[in-house]
Amino acid sequence: MKKAIVVGATGGTGAVITAELAKRGIPVIAFGRSRQKLEELAAQLGNPAHLSLAVGNAFRPDDVVAAAKEADVLFHCANVPYHEMESKLIPLGESIMEAANRLGVKVVAIDGIYPYGRRQMDKVTEDHPKQPHTRKGKTRLAFEQMIFNKRWNNVKAMIVRLPDYYGPTANQASYLGGTLEAIAAGKMAFFIGNMKVSREYVYLPDAAIMVVEIAGHDHAYGQNWNIPGSDIISGHEIVRIARQASGTKKPVIPLGRTGLSLLGSFVPVMKEIIEMLYLTEEPLRLSGEKYERYIGKVPATSHADGIATTIRELQKRK
Repeated sequence: MKKAIVVGATGGTGAVITAELAKRGIPVIAFGRSRQKLEELAAQLGNPAHLSLAVGNAFRPDDVVAAAKEADVLFHCANVPYHEMESKLIPLGESIMEAANRLGVKVVAIDGIYPYGRRQMDKVTEDHPKQPHTRKGKTRLAFEQMIFNKRWNNVKAMIVRLPDYYGPTANQASYLGGTLEAIAAGKMAFFIGNMKVSREYVYLPDAAIMVVEIAGHDHAYGQNWNIPGSDIISGHEIVRIARQASGTKKPVIPLGRTGLSLLGSFVPVMKEIIEMLYLTEEPLRLSGEKYERYIGKVPATSHADGIATTIRELQKRK
């Protein structure tokens, strides 16, 4: 990898991937819609000389092409609001793939676990059947099919799949992001789903290491790759660690179907989460076997360290 462009660089995954590339001394272009957010990201990274900023709209292929000067790898980290996924996810992806096809670059697309549908094995490998039963799962499967479509004959692409995640850059796009932000701020928080059931989360800086490592291997393209978390953990344990790190004890309220439906009357995105609650009741855990076989050891920051670091960083930024 000689030079990279990160599309959606100020989002949860985009920011940590940009940071990891910059840390390795790889020239990187941070692409996003907001000049202010891009400059804030650069400042957080210490304004490295090999980081450049590009403002543009990822829905316009010309903007991406103009920004991607000499890049040979494009990280597709851009996303759409949860309640607009069905109408906007594929057009966004097509725009980025059109730009990549013109440029002749490799594409690393960041995605989640929705296309797998209900778990059919203890640890889900990349060979797990993709049988989504939700609208969002079907949309995400269509996204995969679009990424690997043969019309992009000048592109080598891969998809990396993350479970739910947390970290200092995580935001409302992740189930846990808003919870930890509220706890860090000493406010009442909401927790989406069942707090008793242990499930998988990945610490975003660990995920970024894995994504960048995979992207540097030519043989990895044309495939799906799982990005597993270090261990499973319950909501109660997450809240305990976060409260201890923050020094606050404000209430944390679990949200199930009823609570999300009520909130959805005022915040549309909340209602859209309901169909995905099965993942909080029947957790799906990713296998890291393929990564360890072909790339190396899976980075595994403990949740105790990762959550505490996240809380401290969020408080520092406030």
